[in-house]
Amino acid sequence: MEQVFRLVRERWDCRGRYQREVVYGVTSLGYEQADEAVLLQLVRGQWTIENRVHYVRDVTFGEDHSRIRTGSGPFVMATLYNLAISMLRLNQPGLTIARATRLVGMNPQRLLELIGA
Repeated sequence: MEQVFRLVRERWDCRGRYQREVVYGVTSLGYEQADEAVLLQLVRGQWTIENRVHYVRDVTFGEDHSRIRTGSGPFVMATLYNLAISMLRLNQPGLTIARATRLVGMNPQRLLELIGA
């Protein structure tokens, strides 16, 4: 452990209420490798991952509402969701995953073209 940091998040919610949150982090990067600006960039980068992958899996594919909960089922489904997201991002640039999913769903031939069949 090289650094411990404290991050204060302040915002106004959609109802106009002020919210303040304090979070702490630990990193193996020394100050020479990661000053305040770099740490902030790394923390914000984590939200990019959250928004690009987990949010899409939950909202577009309804992962949180899945009833698959035992054995390797959840791992298999997460892998399939990630595969679908990757294929759509590579082959349908400029479209949101939700829109690309609807387009592919309306035209099964397009799905076969995506997987190279």
